[in-house]
Amino acid sequence: MLFPCYHTHMTTPAQLERVLVVDEDPEVLDLVARQVLEPLGYNVATAGDASGAIQHAVTFAPDLVIASLSLPGLSGKDLLVALRSQGMDVPTLVTARKGMDADAIQAFRLGATDYLVKPLREAEIVTAVERAISEIRLRRERERLSRQLAESNRQLERRVRELTTLFGLGKTVTSTTHQGQLFDKLMDGSLYVTEADMGWVLVPEEEDQQLYLRAQRNLPSSLASKMHQAWDDGVSSLVMLSGEALAIHGEGLSQFKLARFGEAALIAPIKVRDQSIGVIAVSRKEALPFNERDQAMLEAVADYASISLVNSRLFQALEARAQRLQQVIDEAHMDAEARAEWRAGLNRGLRAAQAQITRLLEETEDPDLQAGLETLNGDLEALLQVVASVSPSDPSEELSSLGAIPST
Repeated sequence: MLFPCYHTHMTTPAQLERVLVVDEDPEVLDLVARQVLEPLGYNVATAGDASGAIQHAVTFAPDLVIASLSLPGLSGKDLLVALRSQGMDVPTLVTARKGMDADAIQAFRLGATDYLVKPLREAEIVTAVERAISEIRLRRERERLSRQLAESNRQLERRVRELTTLFGLGKTVTSTTHQGQLFDKLMDGSLYVTEADMGWVLVPEEEDQQLYLRAQRNLPSSLASKMHQAWDDGVSSLVMLSGEALAIHGEGLSQFKLARFGEAALIAPIKVRDQSIGVIAVSRKEALPFNERDQAMLEAVADYASISLVNSRLFQALEARAQRLQQVIDEAHMDAEARAEWRAGLNRGLRAAQAQITRLLEETEDPDLQAGLETLNGDLEALLQVVASVSPSDPSEELSSLGAIPST
């Protein structure tokens, strides 16, 4: 027996949930589906047995199932088992006649969420359905918030990794002068912070606007083998001229040679005082465009590349200057040693001549010759004093007098 149908004034759900009603009695199907649920705005499908219900569940994908426990053939309990076996974890509200409490308890054990006793009353149906739908919506909201929280955590972790990567790049730039090692670190960092598949650095030669491949990561072997060779992809030179980063993908990318590398590319200029001195580029194999965040990250890496290039050039200039200075010092040192050796030889020669004059003075009795030898001996002694007065006692003094190194 069905109780009279009446409609309560309910608010139509903002989201039209799908409800599958399964019952062997057509009148019950009409009551629940047409008279109660459809006026409330629910999307309803009906089935008279478990087999039909399983077919509907696959195609209709219900949010809620209302199933009778006394279905012909496969019972309502069998329907619960069948739905679970299909991987469909759908909340199920079961209906049964009085006296089927044991079946209802077993249905709860199989996953049923609520139980209504026949004959059904409209108010009870509405209350049970709205309670089940509210739980479904709460579950969906929890799942949405959980996904949102997981995504927020993922984004936060990524930001931390990005900052850690940039901090590491900064330490590398300030502690490493080897350009090859610097570029390798910059390549790894640029791929990491932009989530790209491959990357490369292009830098022109001095007094030459042609770009050359200076570093790369994951490029095809045919291109990776062209290190330090000229590079022309039709886009990088434009970025050099404009001084602005460029993200390109899809149809726009297909017009350039860059399309060989993937479906999306991002190129940032390496600048010093608003002047481009090279470019750093990354690409993705899939058609996933680079966004503003990716561009900001690559531009940060480009700033480090700029610092590394400037530092490298300064280091090379200082090293060359130091080599030239050392060469001057070595030459001055050699000159000082040669002059010191010459003076020592002169001193020895003068001393030897003085000894000869002394011996001649002792052997001769000629007054005129003695007078001449004494005069010559006096001149030699004066000359020795002059030589001694201009000879530095320390080799560093000689270098100081030449202006090569400071005296100590």
